[in-house]
Amino acid sequence: MGGQKFQYDESGGTFFYFLISFLALLLIPGTYYWWPRKQKQDPDRSTKECQCEGCKKKKVVLQSSEPWKGTKQFLTKAVIVGGWILLFLLAYKVSQFDYEYANFDPYEILGVPLGASEASIKKAYRKLSLILHPDKETGNEKAFMKLTKAYQALTVEESRHNWEKYGNPDGPGAMSFGIALPSWIVEKENSFWVLGLYALVFMVALPTVVGMWWYRSIKYTGDQVLLDTTQMYYFFFHKTPSMPLKRVIMILAASLEFEKKYNSEIVERQSDNEEVPHLIRQIGNLGEKNKERPLCYLYSIKARALLYAHLSRMVLNPLTLDRDRMYIVRKCPYLIQEMVNCVSQLIMLGYARRVHRVIRVETIESVMKLCPMIVQALWEYKSPLLQLPHVNEDNLKYFLSKKRPGSEKTRQSKYIKSVQQFAQLSTDDKRNILRHFTDQQFVDVIKVVSRMPLIDFQVKTEVVDDEACTVITAGAIVTVTCTLRRQDMSVLFGDESAVEKHCAEEKQEANEGEGEEKKDEQVKEKRPVWQKQQKKGKKSNKKQAPVKKQPTKDAVKQTKDSKDKVNQNSTQKSDEAEEKSEKEKSEKKKEKSIENAGGDKSDADESDLSDDEAEAEKSDDEESQTDSKKTSAVDEDDDDWDKFQTGMGKRDRVLEGRSKMSHSVHSPYFPEDKQEYWWVYVSDRKSRSLLTSPFHITNLVEYEEVQLKFTAPKWPGVYTFTVCLRSDSYIGFDQIHDIKLDVKEAPEVPTEHPQWDLSEEEEDSHRGGMGEASDVSEFTTDEDVED
Repeated sequence: MGGQKFQYDESGGTFFYFLISFLALLLIPGTYYWWPRKQKQDPDRSTKECQCEGCKKKKVVLQSSEPWKGTKQFLTKAVIVGGWILLFLLAYKVSQFDYEYANFDPYEILGVPLGASEASIKKAYRKLSLILHPDKETGNEKAFMKLTKAYQALTVEESRHNWEKYGNPDGPGAMSFGIALPSWIVEKENSFWVLGLYALVFMVALPTVVGMWWYRSIKYTGDQVLLDTTQMYYFFFHKTPSMPLKRVIMILAASLEFEKKYNSEIVERQSDNEEVPHLIRQIGNLGEKNKERPLCYLYSIKARALLYAHLSRMVLNPLTLDRDRMYIVRKCPYLIQEMVNCVSQLIMLGYARRVHRVIRVETIESVMKLCPMIVQALWEYKSPLLQLPHVNEDNLKYFLSKKRPGSEKTRQSKYIKSVQQFAQLSTDDKRNILRHFTDQQFVDVIKVVSRMPLIDFQVKTEVVDDEACTVITAGAIVTVTCTLRRQDMSVLFGDESAVEKHCAEEKQEANEGEGEEKKDEQVKEKRPVWQKQQKKGKKSNKKQAPVKKQPTKDAVKQTKDSKDKVNQNSTQKSDEAEEKSEKEKSEKKKEKSIENAGGDKSDADESDLSDDEAEAEKSDDEESQTDSKKTSAVDEDDDDWDKFQTGMGKRDRVLEGRSKMSHSVHSPYFPEDKQEYWWVYVSDRKSRSLLTSPFHITNLVEYEEVQLKFTAPKWPGVYTFTVCLRSDSYIGFDQIHDIKLDVKEAPEVPTEHPQWDLSEEEEDSHRGGMGEASDVSEFTTDEDVED
């Protein structure tokens, strides 16, 4: 393009502006995200934490797992602080630059007012030229040239015309583009180094980084599990539909994350040739003679032996095998979750394709059982009480002894086999059981038990988007809503302080309920204009529905049962009173009718009046019924709106993403901080099948609601399904709820409808698309079909 000039920054002034803006764009967000922050620590954390030997060792392991944490934080702070110092230095240097202003004003240069005469302009020029002339002591060549150009712009006619038209006495100038780069970048002497730097960055470094990232990302799934490991899981689970727990451990140990070829973090030592065979002889019955690949490989046998040693709580060499054990155990929860996903997908795929060898639900349950076993370092057949600190095999005899000392209530109670049963005992009974513990050890046990989860697991079945949501028809989509409320197990403690606290909370709940009832009465009094006011003198025959109170977080199941019994008794009494009142009214009417039949004309007149009163009462009853229907319709609309709002809230939570922070697990044998996670699913025990994919709950802090959906059986009848809640962190905390579905026949679809008229070809294609298999339920066995 003609008339254009590209000018590089000779002095480097504009290049500093580029550096300042670039540094600011990096430092402002980088300081916010990368500046090391100290985590807020609870001052009473040391008193709340367990002080057992396992927890102390775990603290040391967690601190040693990040040896360069302090150095990394120091280097990060140093880089950020150095960047800000450089930014301020550049800003200070830029502020010292003296720039010429681009706008040219000859009147301002000469120091004369606008519209001055030529004589005054010449006078000002002579005066300033004597000062700024280069031959003078106070002269300035650059200022004198500027003064001369201003004088010419106001005295020479052509220069004045150019200045008024173009803003420049010399006429229109060429368009210039400034590049904020120093000129030495494009100099011929430095071209080799500049091109070499460009080639190194854009042709070598950048493609290498992108290629390494891509090559690494395509090898892993979304949960950072090797795709080859996932394929191996699919193969073995499809090969063995009903898999026991021992084989699940073998497959887990054969994961390719534990092989040096696929994972560079794996350490192979020369001492393994002696220590691993010795460990295998100590364990016994390891299945090392299995010839299946990769179950027979050396890395798989070593990982299997370390898992067995971990579950048996064996003491290993802290410098060699114990480090390998911690690395393998740290990876297991992610691998087990991937196994659960693989098994659930194979089960659903088998039902969809009508495969005969469908994987049984026992397989996925064996996989789920393995996760809490590894977290707590316990076998499945061991007592759940071994999860408590300082409790070992020798202490279990005090829990299971029938003649242990204590109160009569303790002697008459059943064997203590679970943590929940131990938590329900009083403090004295707990102390009597753990009488051989020191005071500090007993305090550690109480701390751990008080923080363990107590889940209130409620299940509700319905058919969403249907008029009769409680009526389940054949082939309908059944929605199982699982409500989970988590509390600490300290609410089960039998000491006086916990009881007083619970009573105070119940009183507070009662006061809140009275306040809500008063608010409801005020709302009823202030009705909208479009609703009719009921007459005060009339009583409705319909029984008012009891006000439903929301269950509180600290409510106990015993109190719930007692409240339910009281409500049932009160409802029965009210029903009996209503029946008596109705009988008395009917008897009075009969007596009146008999008297009217045998009376005079006056009695007939009275009977006519009574008939008129009855008709008036009937009209009033009809009006009250219409009002009640209107109010019920408004209530139904409110319920629909509430459901819509809750659905929108759930959608927003899903879009935001699920958190993976819930509550820390007491797991002294697990080398990392473990959070409480749960699995929820629906299964059919009769056909040993899985109806819904397991939902992994990772953010249960206090309350969580999960919806599981499956298709109802295609044949009418009564079916019993099981809703299971399983923990991936604790043993003995699983819950099972049975749900009964009374499946009715589906209503026939009207064929004669003007909008649904189909041609014969469309009907044939529609039937062919449905297939013959649509007559049989996906989740019913052949025995159910024959029945």
